[in-house]
Amino acid sequence: MGMADQGLPRGAERAIVRSMETPDTPETPAAPAGDHAASGEGSGEKAPEPTGIAAQNWDTAAADPQYRAAVVDLLGALAYGELAAFERLAEDAKLAPTLEDKAELAKMASAEFHHFERLRGRLSAVGEEPTAAMEPFAAALDGFHRQTAPSDWLEGLVKAYVGDSIASDFYREVAARLDSDTRDLVLQVLDDTGHASFAIEKVRAAIEADPRVGGRLALWARRLMGEALSQAQRVVADRDALSTMLVGGLADGFDLAEVGRMFSRITEAHTKRMAALGLAA
Repeated sequence: MGMADQGLPRGAERAIVRSMETPDTPETPAAPAGDHAASGEGSGEKAPEPTGIAAQNWDTAAADPQYRAAVVDLLGALAYGELAAFERLAEDAKLAPTLEDKAELAKMASAEFHHFERLRGRLSAVGEEPTAAMEPFAAALDGFHRQTAPSDWLEGLVKAYVGDSIASDFYREVAARLDSDTRDLVLQVLDDTGHASFAIEKVRAAIEADPRVGGRLALWARRLMGEALSQAQRVVADRDALSTMLVGGLADGFDLAEVGRMFSRITEAHTKRMAALGLAA
């Protein structure tokens, strides 16, 4: 069942798909993962006080069954994403050119598995079966990873940095509308595990050694961007509670215009990450 089956405004599903595929120019660009400038942190600006669901804790907010379903979906998607990231990083470690690089990726994989355990524990704590919560997202995420399997070490690094960061940006946007308990957990498990600085250092060094590498990796990163947005589209469109939250069916949800701005911010952040890698967006 998709968004159209939820009685959402006419054209809502089409508007969300369009906003994911062709974002408008953002009014307030998001910062790359690990950079909290966009949130006002460290800028001297006081963040606005949360309202609605964002001002509530889990026990209060979860009284709304539709909100509870949206959060269970969100945690299920995140948990499976972290488990898949653990598996992928452990696999990518086999491509590492040095023992030091192999150990660094293993460390990142361990951090991802720790995040998975926290999310699994949270689902159990709120009375949900973790496997059942993750199951709806397995096919889409597995399909994404099959379609974007790296052919070498450098492609794996770019995927870990660019691909994972796009997903993190999406979940951070959603987190702003969550209850305080769930929001804190989501933001904690989205913390950078070391991908950013490690990938930037290795990719820049490779391009400096052989400038031809840059063109190939730029094409690869653009493909990742397209596949990641398509995956986000499928996840949102296939899960009624999440889609309703995004288009404003729940208190303090996004309206359709804000959905477009949200994906514009994600696209702008991707452009900044590409620049950090020394690649053209």
